[in-house]
Amino acid sequence: MHREPLPPRACAFTRREVLGQAVAGLTLPWFGSGQAGAQATAPLTRRIPSSGEALPVVGLGSWITFNVGGDEAARAACVEVVRAFFAEGGRMIDSSPMYGSSQPTIGFALAQIGRPAALFSAEKVWVGDGARGPAQMEASRAYWGVSRFDLMQVHNLLAWQEHLPRLFDMKAAGRLRYVGITTSEGRRHAEIEHVMRSQPIDFVQLSYNLLDREAEQRLLPLAQQRGIAVIVNRPFREGALLRQLARHRLPGWAAEIDCEHWAQVALKFVVSHPAVTCAIPATSQVAHLRQNMAAARGPLPDAALRSRMARDVAAL
Repeated sequence: MHREPLPPRACAFTRREVLGQAVAGLTLPWFGSGQAGAQATAPLTRRIPSSGEALPVVGLGSWITFNVGGDEAARAACVEVVRAFFAEGGRMIDSSPMYGSSQPTIGFALAQIGRPAALFSAEKVWVGDGARGPAQMEASRAYWGVSRFDLMQVHNLLAWQEHLPRLFDMKAAGRLRYVGITTSEGRRHAEIEHVMRSQPIDFVQLSYNLLDREAEQRLLPLAQQRGIAVIVNRPFREGALLRQLARHRLPGWAAEIDCEHWAQVALKFVVSHPAVTCAIPATSQVAHLRQNMAAARGPLPDAALRSRMARDVAAL
């Protein structure tokens, strides 16, 4: 995978940080002049294999949390989450027609904060009749208020044989930048693998977390082999993992990777896998958003610590 030369960093790395980021293949943030020893403001990024474009390793999902309908207070809270997301250096926001009112909520938030140029818009087509795909995608684009989407994904492989050829044509015409497919909750991995092997997709989105690790067996290695970017959904099992972990104190090794919350532990485990491009936790709270984005900074676990993290969490 091509990577441009990295600018020099003005402070030394710890052994753990060197090993962790070497394993992850990350682009490191730069400390400007006069900032030696200070925490970098830019999040860690990983490059999209098909283009070399760098994306922050933590993005923002919208399943459930942005489905707020006409609740003005809830919608205003979502605006503040999106505002904080970009202030923390975020780029990728992911949604779907399946997610209720999440799309217009995102569009409203983007309009309120001035439509940041950094936005990487990730959407999905989710309709069983391929002929209805263009109308659905156009409706999604209007909700977001963008001129085009950066990434369009076939949601849960629904009618992928019909949708993918159209998406590839849209990409060739400059109406999309990237094409992908998605699955969730460990479903349809065999079919996902078939598409990854047979189609020139840029992205695959799948579920992966400290407890759900089936993707490590075939899909993540295949993504590396085929040069396919990986988006991880359900890094917290829709919050169930964090609720379970909250009953326990953070292990001593959490300090080695600058984790103050279980959410950061869970995310650093996910994004430190060298095949993972971006994780997309969803939240409706600014404080949780900032905790999540902190996982895109500082040292990441190396292979040995990743193994220990998985063992320790499984034993809790």
